[in-house]
Amino acid sequence: MSGFKFPVQDSDFKRSMWTGKHSKCVEVATRPEGVAVRDSKDPHGSILFFDHEEFTAFKQGVKDGEFDSSFDKLPGQ
Repeated sequence: MSGFKFPVQDSDFKRSMWTGKHSKCVEVATRPEGVAVRDSKDPHGSILFFDHEEFTAFKQGVKDGEFDSSFDKLPGQ
């Protein structure tokens, strides 16, 4: 969704409870307007914005293994 943005604060972003204290991961901010995602290693860098329908479809794709082949050719593996 091009140009879709909404205001988010640092305090809106949460990490997975499965992430260790010093681990790097993505952080997610769920707001009424949608979902924002950023890289925890670069909290002041780019933020990706999704409406709730898009993010729900992405989560379902992950659960269904839709992206598994995307990780077969990662650099350094």
